[in-house]
Amino acid sequence: MGVNDLVQRGAFNPGPYLRRHLSGDWGDLCDDDRHQNDAALKSGEDRLFSSYRVTNDLKLWIITEWDRSVTTLLLPEEY
Repeated sequence: MGVNDLVQRGAFNPGPYLRRHLSGDWGDLCDDDRHQNDAALKSGEDRLFSSYRVTNDLKLWIITEWDRSVTTLLLPEEY
């Protein structure tokens, strides 16, 4: 089961988490990862990564590629 399955079943709305990612709220990351994302925003030369604890049993990762061409929403087990 993955993010797409959860969305298709109506069990999860990723919209609020995607908005957080797009606004620079990186979620549950350590300071080093936050700083890496902030630097990537300035340089445009690295990917952006966010992690959100949705529930005790559900964690969402959002990854935007370095060239900003694709943003992927996935569960850690889908990586």
